[in-house]
Amino acid sequence: MSSIGQSVGEQGFGVPAAASERVRELLARFGSPEACAAELLCDRHPADAVAFTVVEADLSARDFTFGELRRDSARCAAALAGIGVDPGDAVAVLMGKSADLIVALLGIWRRGAVHVPLFTAFAPPAIALRLKASEAKAVVVDAGQRDKLAPGEDMPADAPWQIVVAGGEPAEGELSFDRLLGAYRGDEPEGRAVALGGDAALVQLFTSGTTGTPKGVPVPVKALASFQAYLEFGLDVRRDDVFWNAADPGWAYGLYYAILGPLAAGHRSLLLHSGFSPALTWQVMRDFGVTNFAAAPTVYRSLRNDVESVPDGVRLRTASSAGEPLTPEVIDWAEQMLGVPVRDHYGQTEHGMVIVNGWADAVRSPVRPGSMGRPLPGWSAEILYHERDEPAPTGTAGRVAIKVAGSPLMWFSGYTGSPGKTAERFTADGQWYLTGDAGTRDEDGYFFFSARDDDVIIMAGYRIGPFDVESVLLQHELVTDVAVVGVPDALRGEVLEAFVVLHPGAVGDDALVTELQHLVKARFAAHAYPRTIHFTDRLPKTPSGKIQRFVLREQRRAELDGH
Repeated sequence: MSSIGQSVGEQGFGVPAAASERVRELLARFGSPEACAAELLCDRHPADAVAFTVVEADLSARDFTFGELRRDSARCAAALAGIGVDPGDAVAVLMGKSADLIVALLGIWRRGAVHVPLFTAFAPPAIALRLKASEAKAVVVDAGQRDKLAPGEDMPADAPWQIVVAGGEPAEGELSFDRLLGAYRGDEPEGRAVALGGDAALVQLFTSGTTGTPKGVPVPVKALASFQAYLEFGLDVRRDDVFWNAADPGWAYGLYYAILGPLAAGHRSLLLHSGFSPALTWQVMRDFGVTNFAAAPTVYRSLRNDVESVPDGVRLRTASSAGEPLTPEVIDWAEQMLGVPVRDHYGQTEHGMVIVNGWADAVRSPVRPGSMGRPLPGWSAEILYHERDEPAPTGTAGRVAIKVAGSPLMWFSGYTGSPGKTAERFTADGQWYLTGDAGTRDEDGYFFFSARDDDVIIMAGYRIGPFDVESVLLQHELVTDVAVVGVPDALRGEVLEAFVVLHPGAVGDDALVTELQHLVKARFAAHAYPRTIHFTDRLPKTPSGKIQRFVLREQRRAELDGH
């Protein structure tokens, strides 16, 4: 473990010895061969401590203690055993943010089974893909989502998984979540915690599949060390904080850091049992006294567009963002309106958060606009040349990579059943994990995101990251969302085109096109302005909100080819 401080030191800045020691403590706890998920996430915490506050759309709320969750998840584990779920089996969950969700998840982990998250915005094809790929033994589903599991074009009539319906009446052949739990006592032998060790799978989470079929990412128990480290160093969640991560637990950032991280740390987390709206988000922050807030950039942009001034009573100590790069205008708005900057954090489904503008005293440094920060304690990252697997000089554009040997918190070792895809993620010598993202690093170790490797635009020999141009366009008062792509050009190889979403009522005319082009020339680079600007009502995105630039590229290429 001594490589932590050493590897980070190679990048020009140090990590306090106490931070390195804390990483070692977390790894020893969660990576132990005797590690038990239920014990680590629930049972070791004081029974009367609040684990979650579930907030309803009308702002009514209920606290759930670790003692209650221990009792109810033991009943859930016994019920799962009763329907044939064994340790190591996959159990899918298609549920909103609710108390039933937490009980189901802890019941799955107590049984030693593997949780397969299903995002509630998924359509049947995406759900069926995950159920089949994970070989799910059962699926726990909210009554309001039940129709998505009905037999049809994508869902088999003779499905091998047992359906358990929560919050409503099951159909013939299905089971009731409430009645299953009611049939068992908390001391049933089948409900006792199963210990499988730190290497055992806890979650099977599928990547969003922005450029291909989603791949299964097995998340082991030992990954909890990384999740708690991010809560402590990246988010700086303190005992007196009211913590709210608004991300959906159907995706990595919400699952890792609104559910698993807080459970591992024994810290109360808010869950909003409702869809997103800016007005409701402001109300929750005000009425529940949120001090530590985390969300995707789209949430902050929506909040910025919703009000002229922050509602009285909102008192954030920290604000953090992850999921997509944070554009500078959001940081400026937050400092002016919230009194704190939004700090950008970077990670992926495959490893969680790695490079951050951390809030904790041990890692905090001034925010550099456009930077996603520096590696967390327990992680080492670099920029590799595009052409070869060697670190590039400071300021040189290249591939963002994680140094495996220098990153003791690294837990990802490969995709389930996809050796080919796994090989693409690691260099031939196994020394580097390749994120698939492009960027640069400055002399002080700050990383700057440029684009996904396959989103980089090469125009007349210049490598241009779409994020740089998008950040400038978003500074215009009429622009609410934007995506920049490269399209084929006979002279330059590729040229930039922008797809722009305007504020309601704004008119996208030739004058605005010229204005936006001049903005890019003046604030970024004269050669990197978009030759064509398309005004559109919306951009193609994954269910987690990430822009699918490849969809726009394919669309434009088909149009240019006359298809």
